[in-house]
Amino acid sequence: MSGSTRTPENPRGLKDLPFRLPQVSENDKRRARRIAKSLAEHYPDAVCELDYSQPHELLVATILSAQATDVGVNKATPALFARFPRPADYAASSPKEIEPYIKTIGLYRNKAKAVHAAMTVLVEEFGGEVPRTVEELTSLRGVARKTANVVLGNCFGINDGFVVDTHIQRFAQRFGLVEPGASVQQIERTLMALFPRDQWCVLSHRMIFHGRRACPARGGVCRDHPLCAGYGINCEKREA
Repeated sequence: MSGSTRTPENPRGLKDLPFRLPQVSENDKRRARRIAKSLAEHYPDAVCELDYSQPHELLVATILSAQATDVGVNKATPALFARFPRPADYAASSPKEIEPYIKTIGLYRNKAKAVHAAMTVLVEEFGGEVPRTVEELTSLRGVARKTANVVLGNCFGINDGFVVDTHIQRFAQRFGLVEPGASVQQIERTLMALFPRDQWCVLSHRMIFHGRRACPARGGVCRDHPLCAGYGINCEKREA
């Protein structure tokens, strides 16, 4: 974070963020670092599980992943990407032409409209290139902060936020990283304050890996997982 400046309004020196991060204690940051180290030990190869080869493909896949599984999206996108290899190809089509390729994904009609609109703006306002700021990305239909953070972190190595999906929300709550009942916005900003900026993207993958493989919402095995056991996490007991 070279060039950062610490001020009373921005105590961590993240001068380019458009909002102030919450104050967190040194003890909380030390505990967060220990959790990050444990996650790295258990999930050293954690990556984005959406398949893509170009930034606009990840943008499309992430729009499609809302209320759907990555596995389901990955089954649909090979044919979709082959039919529409460039943003201009989506823009030149219509939602109706996109729909057959994503019918296996929930809310496919609305998602077809979102993909078509987003790719059209990408062509008309950004020259067909995926923008590299949260503000520009969230101006596209179907793109909220989570999608913007996914694209920026994975495609461009830009950490301007912390992805918060249901797995990360659950992880943050169960490990006591955030206050009970915290909103998605509060969770994101607290995680940004707790963890080093250069780890935000990779940590999101590691938390998601843990959530999917050991600590799902129901029927989790995390009581027996060494990561959870090491921090006294027993989801059965907590949610009984």
